[in-house]
Amino acid sequence: MSTGTADTREDRAATDEPAATDEHAGTEDDAEPETALETARRQLEHAAAHIDVDPGVVERLKHPTTVHRVAVPLERDDGSVEVFTGYRAQHDDVRGPYKGGLRFHPHVSEAECVGLSMWMTWKCAVMDLPFGGGKGGVVVDPKELSATETEKLTRRFAEELRKFVGPKKDIPAPDMGTDAQTMAWFMDAYSMQEGETIPGVVTGKPPVVGGTEGREEAPGRSVAIVVREAADYYGSDLDGLTVAVQGYGSVGANAARLLDDWGADVVSVSDTGGAVYDPAGLDTYAVPSFSERPNAVTDYAAETAGVDLLDEGSDILELDVDVVVPAAVGNVITADNAADVRADIVVEGANGPTTSTADGILAERGVHVIPDILANAGGVTASYFEWLQDINRRTWTVEEVRSELEAEMLKAWDAVRTEVEDKDITWRDAAYVVALGRIAEAKSVRGLWP
Repeated sequence: MSTGTADTREDRAATDEPAATDEHAGTEDDAEPETALETARRQLEHAAAHIDVDPGVVERLKHPTTVHRVAVPLERDDGSVEVFTGYRAQHDDVRGPYKGGLRFHPHVSEAECVGLSMWMTWKCAVMDLPFGGGKGGVVVDPKELSATETEKLTRRFAEELRKFVGPKKDIPAPDMGTDAQTMAWFMDAYSMQEGETIPGVVTGKPPVVGGTEGREEAPGRSVAIVVREAADYYGSDLDGLTVAVQGYGSVGANAARLLDDWGADVVSVSDTGGAVYDPAGLDTYAVPSFSERPNAVTDYAAETAGVDLLDEGSDILELDVDVVVPAAVGNVITADNAADVRADIVVEGANGPTTSTADGILAERGVHVIPDILANAGGVTASYFEWLQDINRRTWTVEEVRSELEAEMLKAWDAVRTEVEDKDITWRDAAYVVALGRIAEAKSVRGLWP
């Protein structure tokens, strides 16, 4: 569904499929990564082969319910007017309102939004949350916007999407290039036009305006929980477990510090500036995360005895450790380096860090890959908690959020583990089987109208 047009350079850029940075991708030689949409559809078909599901349901899930394309005019600080293109893909709402992030990024495209909205559908289903998948964004480089321009762009984007979002329709959240402040602006713009304060229209807001405590740490916490459960499942003690974390941002740092607290030895971490390694284990709290001090990992190595710099940041993926956590960007484990991964377990903290080809190589080598739609699902689960608090006008403590997140992650882990054991399939296939089974059952019960 088109709701606007914008013949601008951003609009033209949106038609060019970029190399995937936040989704599963990969061809036989990984030279031309697939689009998110192509890969999502292939993964759907692959999962369907492991479960008895109506082919009509599979066919319906290959397509989004709708895609909204809007023009977003912005008066720049210098008085000029520029028109940007925005999208909101709404994939499936059979289990509840659409849910998913809004990103400000120069490579946002319709196909990317559709593919990512499909993954949100699977992620919500594997966690058994009453949501479907959505994804959207504006084709813009946020680094080229002032704070005032970012606010104005956000508010106008909220107005363009106002008819299509809401706490019972579609609930956006932060994503690449957006944050809690962005969500606060979006919520305020929506509320002003609706004539009442409606905090539940978005999640990921600051707690002072209806956000939840524990939301920012939740994806990293869920990664740590999955590392703990995976280690136990394969007979390893968490005490002394060696872990390498690529990407010391919000997800990676929170996961690393929690694992450190639990007794694991986090021996290597990295950010965009480089990677550090200490076989005796790093002091994860002494290493600044990217949000605390960008590109400070290498500074820590220079200031700390016994800590070495790796020749290349990507070398962290090939260290001889028990668990490696790619928590930076997508497509970092590829056909080129999958054979060199020496960890026994890969836990995906980022979205789509392992290409399809690499996935097959790792499976053949007996490396266990715990997929992103389970491992980093703490984010959307905490967003669900925030949504519940907003619609019920009730505030949870951070201890309540952590306790509920632990319970939900263990339920999801057990559901996926059961499929791994019963069907003798990979963890990724098992997660998709769980998700598809729940979605298919909901569609069967509701039926097709008219």
